[in-house]
This record gives sequence, structure tokens and C-alpha cells, in this order.
Amino acid sequence: MPAEWEHHDAVWFGWETDSSFYPSIAQMIKSLEPFVPVKVAVSSDSLLRIAKSYLYQNGIDSGRVTFYTMPGDRYWIRDNGAAFLVNDKGELAVADFDWDNYGMPAWLNEYFENNKDSVEKYSKLWVERRISTLDSNMAAVEKATVLKTKIIHEGGAIEVNGKGTLILCEATVFQRNPGISKEMIEAEFKRVLGVSKIIWMKKGLADDPHFFFRRITGEYVGGGTGGHTDEFVRFASPNTILLAWVAEEEKNLNPVNAMNYERMSENLKILESSTDQDGKPFSIIKVPLPDLITQKIVARSKFDSLSGKYDLSLKRFVPAERPKEGDTLIRVPATSYLNYLVTNDILLMPTYTQMGSSATKEKEVKKIFRENFPGREIATFDVMPQNWDGGGIHCSTQQQPSKKK
Repeated sequence: MPAEWEHHDAVWFGWETDSSFYPSIAQMIKSLEPFVPVKVAVSSDSLLRIAKSYLYQNGIDSGRVTFYTMPGDRYWIRDNGAAFLVNDKGELAVADFDWDNYGMPAWLNEYFENNKDSVEKYSKLWVERRISTLDSNMAAVEKATVLKTKIIHEGGAIEVNGKGTLILCEATVFQRNPGISKEMIEAEFKRVLGVSKIIWMKKGLADDPHFFFRRITGEYVGGGTGGHTDEFVRFASPNTILLAWVAEEEKNLNPVNAMNYERMSENLKILESSTDQDGKPFSIIKVPLPDLITQKIVARSKFDSLSGKYDLSLKRFVPAERPKEGDTLIRVPATSYLNYLVTNDILLMPTYTQMGSSATKEKEVKKIFRENFPGREIATFDVMPQNWDGGGIHCSTQQQPSKKK
């Protein structure tokens, strides 16, 4: 699997019915068009018409975008879409991981308090197997070889340096694959991604908890993947790693910062003692997290026109974490500057100053990106709708590497 900063033949997007995502999708496609071909997967002809119409209304020539109707497509194309590979002969392949909707069976077990009948019933309803065919469908249109594995994994949790080293997070990998030994898991990742060295992080960011919705700590609640690497640890070169970071003076500003400081400090120690596939140590750069964004909300069983936009249903919580009717909670989105996309001569990054985060901090992040991805234009996007839904720019895209070496 090539590193993300290597040349791309295309960048893929998914498209779905949530129109709150449309403005940023259009802006990202418009920014990418001068640098890389854009491909969009949609799950139906009706969504295809919506996508083309919206892009046209926003000044984008849909004739310059390649569309594919693929049953099973969903917006977060990186997670269940194709993880592309290239060999020395210039042949394209796809690592085809299995899919369980971000570890939903284990969440259902918590939700239904070990009631096996209910877990089985709703697993069949909510873990849509057709979604797991998107990566093989993408492989088919690109005439790529498919490397199938029974390991359950999402693309947002794959981070490679293009030379043979892969970073994984224990919190997601083991949650998705109970009962499979670490040795077997490593062997499969090495087989289907062509890597020789795996580095294991312990936990991801606290504001990326597993599934929707969870208590992060106390009254702080959020939803996410449970620890995707593209939120907190990224390669910037074969020997340079970017790590999400909370400054010492900020760690006690709120409980979420304190949790992130502890988790990233543990991950830092692991990285400092790790080496690449050739036994060389890494240069580690700490990338500030944006200031914590919060929204006071109310837990409700019924909603009406007066209900708050971000209020949550009591039914969305597992019983052990369920608030009471009318409880005030603090909702937190999954925000991180490391959920960026780097492609041909451009880097797409999120911006948070519109939400009150420090402009000085954001300038520091841009400086880090300029120094580590020289010669690339940097474009910023407000992707708060995606952040509230547990994702970001990187989750919304999937690069297709060039077959030419």
C-alpha cells in the first residue's frame, strides 16, 4: 500500500442523503479538480441525479467528475471502500476487509444487555452485508485484483508509510475481531497490505468513542469509531510521524483534554521506542488538537420543533450509560487537524476558528503541514457536520494511487 503523499490517479468520494455534508463535499471537489481526477460513488440513480444537480448548482462541471452507481455505497467511503495497492509491475489491487458497521455486534450486546436473540435480530438488520461489497465493486471498475480477508477493519484505521510499516490501534482492531489472536491478525494485515512491520497504538482520542452515543466521561458525550488512526496518528514521511497532542497547560482545562493527554502520552512512548521496517527510529511531531468544541444539549425521549438541534434521544444510549429524561449533557464532536487528505500538490485540512478555536494554534498546524508537505497548496474546509457525525475530511475521501512507479 503506497503512502498517501505518493502520486494519485484519482480521489474518490461517497454520496448519501444527508444534505448537511453537501456544501463541504462540493468545496472539496472544486479544490481537488485542478490537481487530481475525482470519482464519486452513489448507491442509486436518484442519488446520482441529486449529486450531479448539486455540483452543477455550485459551479462544478459534473462532466469532469466520474460517477459510479454502486449498491452498498455510503458517505464514509474510506471505511468500507477500497484500500488500493500497487505492485512493482504497475498492477492495481484492493485489500478487501470484512465489515460489521464499526463493531456494531459488540455494541448491540451492550445495548441489549447480552440478550442473544435481540443481538442476532438487529445485527442482521443493521450490519448490511451489501455495504461490504463496495470495495470489491471499486476493484471491478478499476480492473484491480482483490485480496480478500476475514479480518474486520475500516480504512480510516489504516496508516502506512509506503515502505512496509503500518500503524494500527488496539482499541478498534481487537474490538472488531474478538477471538482472533494478535499473531493471526498481524499475519493477515501483512498479507493483504504488503507490510512487514506493525506498530500498535493503545487508544485513540477520547472524543472518538465507540459508536453512538457514548459517555466519554461524566456529562461529556459523543460518538465515533472507537479509535481510528486518521484522527490521531499519521505518517508525514517514511520516518516522520504526526501525533495529535494536548499541551501541558491545556490538559486540565476539561476532562476530555485530560483523557487525551494521557492517551497520547502513552502512544508517544510507544512511538519513541519503535522503529520502522529497517530498524530506524522515527521523528515525532506533536500536532495541536483544536480547542475543545462543546454544545450543551438535553436528553429527550420525544422531539418537536422546539427541541435543540444537537439534542439526543435516550434510546441512542446503552442502558448502563443512559441519561434520564431532561438531563443536560455536553455533546462533543470528533475534531482533529490530523483528519486531513494529502494528494497531488494539495492538502485538504479542517478549520475550527469559526467555532472559536485558537487561530494561533491553527497557524501552527498549517506551518507543520507546509514544512512536512512542501510545495503543496493548503486548502481549509469547515466540516463540522461531519465532525458531529464522528468523521472528517480523510474519512470522506479515498485515494487511488498511481500505477506508475
